[in-house]
Amino acid sequence: MNPIRIAKSWISYRRTLNELGSLSNQTLSDIGVSRYDIRNIASRSFR
Repeated sequence: MNPIRIAKSWISYRRTLNELGSLSNQTLSDIGVSRYDIRNIASRSFR
């Protein structure tokens, strides 16, 4: 992987992590996600 692609993937990971982390527990529950799942979901964007 080239450095630019790695940087873009990292930014996407952090953005996803921050956006999901800012949601309330109720909203996360409504979309079927737990706080435990957030890092796993965000890591998919880093691959």
